[in-house]
Amino acid sequence: MKKIEAIIKPFKLDEVKEALHEIGVSGITVTEARGFGRQKGHTELYRGAEYVVDFLPKVKLEVIVTDDQADRVVEAIAAAAQTGRIGDGKIFVSTIDRALRIRTGETDDDAI
Repeated sequence: MKKIEAIIKPFKLDEVKEALHEIGVSGITVTEARGFGRQKGHTELYRGAEYVVDFLPKVKLEVIVTDDQADRVVEAIAAAAQTGRIGDGKIFVSTIDRALRIRTGETDDDAI
């Protein structure tokens, strides 16, 4: 099993969700996040005063899939989230050793 974490721009969430649905991924976890990378934030003007916005709004997606689905999921997220501009985000893939569905007691691939 693989855990795929993606940090994307918030306005791309619906497109990514639809792309995942099209390839048969039904369960995702979404968390609102703030951060920056090469963007380094930006300066805004508020009531005549300038201030620096260091942490930009992002969305973090987490998806657990079987090993054979992982590459398709990464490709689908990357294609749907890409704008071609700095700050499009990152995708991380890690291995999951064990999964358990609490309600039924199913484990590993049956649990996802």
